[in-house]
Amino acid sequence: MAVFVALGAFLMTLAGGWTAQRVTDRRHLVLGLAGGLMLGVVGLDLLPEALKAAGVEVFGVPAALLLFVTGFLLAHLVERLLAARQAAHGADEPRGRAPEVGLTAAGAMVGHSAMDGVAIGAAFQVGGGMGAAVALAVVAHDFADGFNTYTLTSLYGNARRKALAMLFADAVAPVVGAATTLFFTIPAAALGGYLGLFGGVLLYLAAAEILPEAHHEHPARSTLLCTVAGVGFIWLVVGIAG
Repeated sequence: MAVFVALGAFLMTLAGGWTAQRVTDRRHLVLGLAGGLMLGVVGLDLLPEALKAAGVEVFGVPAALLLFVTGFLLAHLVERLLAARQAAHGADEPRGRAPEVGLTAAGAMVGHSAMDGVAIGAAFQVGGGMGAAVALAVVAHDFADGFNTYTLTSLYGNARRKALAMLFADAVAPVVGAATTLFFTIPAAALGGYLGLFGGVLLYLAAAEILPEAHHEHPARSTLLCTVAGVGFIWLVVGIAG
């Protein structure tokens, strides 16, 4: 049952990526929406789940929050190192962006989607009601995952075929993740730590890259509204699933 439900996530991920491709003439709106979706996923979905799952403190601070900050700093460090290497080789990329950053970020999205599949499988092991609730949340926000995966990969100057390859990998990941739960389960603390770390990476990309780019050439009210709509969509998904 879990693998069957994960096929719905596969289709929703592809639908999100297809949507991101079709609105290139409204790129600022796409980026504004992507930033809102990413912010919503981090603040309303990933962090709460990470805090509940990790459940331990390190020197008075929840481990999930420490990993969240670590993820943010790692994303910043990786981007700075790649940008410095690019500048040293005289590469001509807009605003110093390195394609590797986009691929790394998309790779993190693929890992997150795999964990989504694991979450579906684990929830169905608890019971049908829990499985249905988690599945609803995952299938709904995988549209945002597909949208963000394609946007992140292409934003950093990667070729369309690479963006499509990462999109397909992101779509397949929940199915693979759900299938693994037929053989083993991931400890809650480890899953919580991963979600915290990934949340920090995602927040950095949204706040430092996606949203500034969205407002760089088109500081329009409509862009801001798209960002708010993205956060609102994730809030709706989390509320329905809860």
